[in-house]
Amino acid sequence: MYQLYYKSPMGKIKIEADEKKVIAIKFTDCVQVVDKPNEITKGCEKQLEEYFLGKRKIFEISFALEGTEFQKKVWSEVDKIPYGKTVSYREIAKKIGNEKAFRAVGTAIGKNPIAIIVPCHRVIGSNGKMTGYAYGIEKKVRLLELEKWGCGGIF
Repeated sequence: MYQLYYKSPMGKIKIEADEKKVIAIKFTDCVQVVDKPNEITKGCEKQLEEYFLGKRKIFEISFALEGTEFQKKVWSEVDKIPYGKTVSYREIAKKIGNEKAFRAVGTAIGKNPIAIIVPCHRVIGSNGKMTGYAYGIEKKVRLLELEKWGCGGIF
């Protein structure tokens, strides 16, 4: 396994990959870091940097999502949310064919192993409120602001 720690404007991000694909992107507070990069982690770091600079709206990264079939279904729908747009947990539940499963959708989204690229920060409450984010509401709001306004003044 390969890993690289990227110092983003929002904090340290750990990028993990195998020989072919990214397998995890997570915000981390880890103090002691040991990079063991490969071309996949370096390419991911470059694209994340472009994203934070407001220069990238679409990621071109191969990634592998490990989880239950339900989680993969949810993450697949989340991956379709366009840059700068938001959808509700209920909308995701409808798209996977079970409108009443919005709480389960929220749980699955909370376990998304590929932050930012599989844009779980773009999922909000039906009432438009910021609800839940594995890395805290403040990060979610900042990511959405970045996508709304570009990087100017955000960082």
